[in-house]
Amino acid sequence: MRVSTAPARQSDSRMFSVVVQGYGAGNQRQAELQIKVAFSRLQALMRSIALMGGRILEVIPAEADDLAAVPAAPLAPAAASAPSTPAPAPVTPPASHATVPVNLYKPKDPFIGTVLGNYSLLSDGAIGRVNHITFDLSEGNLHYVEGQSIGIIPDGEDANGKPNKLRLYSIASTRHGDNLEDKTVSLCVRQLQYEKDGETINGVCSTFLCDIEPGAKVKITGQVGKEMLLPADEEANVIMLATGTGIAPMRAYMRRMFEPGERAKNPGYAFRGKAWLFMGVPKAANLLYEDDFQRYLSEYPENFRYTKAISREEQNSKGGRMYIQDRVLEHADEIFALIEDPKTHVYMCGLKGMEPGIDDAMGAAASAKGIDWSVLRPQLKKADRWHVETY
Repeated sequence: MRVSTAPARQSDSRMFSVVVQGYGAGNQRQAELQIKVAFSRLQALMRSIALMGGRILEVIPAEADDLAAVPAAPLAPAAASAPSTPAPAPVTPPASHATVPVNLYKPKDPFIGTVLGNYSLLSDGAIGRVNHITFDLSEGNLHYVEGQSIGIIPDGEDANGKPNKLRLYSIASTRHGDNLEDKTVSLCVRQLQYEKDGETINGVCSTFLCDIEPGAKVKITGQVGKEMLLPADEEANVIMLATGTGIAPMRAYMRRMFEPGERAKNPGYAFRGKAWLFMGVPKAANLLYEDDFQRYLSEYPENFRYTKAISREEQNSKGGRMYIQDRVLEHADEIFALIEDPKTHVYMCGLKGMEPGIDDAMGAAASAKGIDWSVLRPQLKKADRWHVETY
């Protein structure tokens, strides 16, 4: 890239001609574009081009008369005094998504899996009940990739005397399974409990799973989902935002990235990017898979970063409880520096109530950098870089 600049002036009236490739929508992305931009908006345009995967070929001072026929710069994510309609980010789903298996087993003809193991993931003093449950898949053709979900149909009938309906759960294991033999699938399940009319109500499927014994048979459907798939790029950056059992797909991602056995099983995938996990829980005793994550920190300090928000044991800058959105605000500059890299993907999984707080935090952080988050977020989504699975 060649950049020519003039001496700084007190006025922002100077005009520049920016020649860019791979920026815009449709056929525009294949051609070189020449964009007229005022000095005051030059930095914002360059940030916009970087966010949308464009390549700047040349920046030169220009006289306004010479550029009369050149369109004004489409500052998509940058805030401007006179907002313009943003050019949409490119929609380029990974080619591998087309071959991802889905719906191999449907509710009317589910796969019958056998429980291999069921154990608690919590430490003493934790709130609630969370278990890691593994099923044997060796008797069928149920296979999956990281980021997908399966359905569980619990035994028994509902209040109307009909068979219980299935519930979807994010898969917590890699495609090779916890034992790396390609014939198991694991879930991370929290028992749902709530109060109604003074009585504690237990969730039907979550209680069924947390109570289930090894050797029991379970109806399994799926697999489903393409929203949370990892990019194939080994140098991608992956920001993960999880609360509670929303850690399930993140655990699968990190096993694929960092477990020695997984790396040996996947010679075509050797993760070299940066993975950053933000994990929100009520108490430290509720942290899940903590030993594994600490090991990854020790073995891959250049590739893995781990930030926790423990709401009942930590305080935010305002003296309130520390939630995951507070951690996002604390690290806003670093997060946006990563998002400016077209290789960065963001994954969010957990209770639906986490979405507004994360969105507000990202919006505030974006605004501080002169970026309109309400414009940038859908662009990241269209570019297959913003992935959300909440429930």
